[in-house]
Amino acid sequence: MGTKWITFDLDETIMRNPFGKWVFPDVVNMLKKETDTEEDILNLIVSEHLQRMSEERFLEAYDWDDIITDVTGNLGAGSAIDIEKMVIKHSESPKIYLLEDNMLDHLEQIKKKGFDLAAATNGYAKYQLPVLQKLGLDKMFDEIITSDSAGFAKPNPAVLKKLSDEGEIVAHVGDRIDHDVVLANKLDTTSVFIHRSLPTEILSLPMNKRTEHPSFIRLCEEKWHKENRLREAPFKENECIPKVVVQSIEELAEGIDFILK
Repeated sequence: MGTKWITFDLDETIMRNPFGKWVFPDVVNMLKKETDTEEDILNLIVSEHLQRMSEERFLEAYDWDDIITDVTGNLGAGSAIDIEKMVIKHSESPKIYLLEDNMLDHLEQIKKKGFDLAAATNGYAKYQLPVLQKLGLDKMFDEIITSDSAGFAKPNPAVLKKLSDEGEIVAHVGDRIDHDVVLANKLDTTSVFIHRSLPTEILSLPMNKRTEHPSFIRLCEEKWHKENRLREAPFKENECIPKVVVQSIEELAEGIDFILK
């Protein structure tokens, strides 16, 4: 019998990285010291990321060194900024953290059911590995797939080719419709959408009924348009509605037999 893989997104699914509150503010402060610009530097960085996303350049959209180089050049600043070094500097508690108490225990509970776990992230290895190591996730995952190591980014199914060649991908878990749910549905595997603030009328339903609720479908459509606000991407229910929605990894671990029966 081949390996049965469950793949997980990382950022905002399993963990919080240091970019938003620590790395980007450092970059902004460095560039402010070098330039007299009155522009919102953080907005320039985020806009370049979103522009690449809107053009479906998903692999390049997470190359933060390249993005910062472009922004730096446009501002006329001369300093080279090493994002990897900044990530390593800030990869410490409480700047980075797991999104749930006992997260490692919940993941271990899933592993004990006979599944191998893999991280599948659009983040580059040099930005993700320092965080994973500090949080103990590097030892929890049997494989770590980053977009730069795979040469593809989610939702392109090719990002998980290595795993599908080695066994069966039985589920993919993530917090984004455009990257995670679409990826899983394209692979025809169980798409597990994690949403930590589900409305009561959805959360109170059995797991196998939640995704059928009209308000959940509206929730997915709203999130899709928010994720794709700079491009005209149609909401397709066959691609964008997950098979399962959970409020936590803990709930996933407790219901894994029911979800994947």
